[in-house]
Amino acid sequence: MDLNLLRVLDALLQENSVSRAAERLGTSPAAVSRSLARLRRAVGDPLLVRAGQGMVPTPRALELREEVGALLRGCDNVLRPGAGFEAVHLQRTFTVQATDLILAGVAGPLADRIRAAAPHVDVVFLPEALEGGPALRQGTVDVELGVLGQLDPEIRTRHITQKQLVGVARTGHPLFDKRIDARRFAAVDHIGISRHGKRRGPIDQALAERGLRRRVAVVVPSHTSAMILARDTDLVALTLADWLPGTAAALGLRTFPIPFDVAPIDLGLAWHPRNSDDPGHSWFRDHVAAAVLAPSGPGDQDLRG
Repeated sequence: MDLNLLRVLDALLQENSVSRAAERLGTSPAAVSRSLARLRRAVGDPLLVRAGQGMVPTPRALELREEVGALLRGCDNVLRPGAGFEAVHLQRTFTVQATDLILAGVAGPLADRIRAAAPHVDVVFLPEALEGGPALRQGTVDVELGVLGQLDPEIRTRHITQKQLVGVARTGHPLFDKRIDARRFAAVDHIGISRHGKRRGPIDQALAERGLRRRVAVVVPSHTSAMILARDTDLVALTLADWLPGTAAALGLRTFPIPFDVAPIDLGLAWHPRNSDDPGHSWFRDHVAAAVLAPSGPGDQDLRG
């Protein structure tokens, strides 16, 4: 079979759309439609069928998805010049999707690592507006970093570390005048952080189990705005323990342990399986993981956790 047909098949099976496959391949929808007709005749299966306004893969197409991807990666490896991967020669741009809080702690260490090992590699950070897996599937994001939510079933993940939630308030906040217990914590006004305006979360559930309720007086879409608001008011926010301590101090903020048990936050990486065996992508994932662990100190070198 024509190798170009396999590339069209791979794009179709990843995108489930003739137009998006054409965009990925840099060709016209008409050309992809003609190739799809040839593929259907060759395989003896419709491969993609209409479902409402979109298209869905047949069972045979789902069987072929990983096999075709692996076959193309093998062909690319055979045709790639040189036997080994050397980061210093890599010329590539990687995109990382992360919250502003994670970005603030990771961008510096990651930039230093990348600059030292691969001076021709660039990194673009994107906001969480594309979260949940489609951006990984569509190739607009290389790596999703942070608390991993609902992902497409084929997406690969890697756990990096756990972080405990802590409270944060301005240094002169009255809360610090006495021991902070659950009742005093619930009595102050809080800042919620949510791009969707959510006011309740695990903290509220834990308080409810103790017969307490807090008031979320303000909801903001980012951690950065929450930190600035906490600096300028008597509102209390949440952040990650041992994360950006210098920034908190520079803003005149002080962190404190939440006075009851709250499950730690899992931080991890997610990526599409088409990139799993790509040596450049694997190298980049290792450096992202190391950058997350860098502020934690001793765990820096444990890249495979």
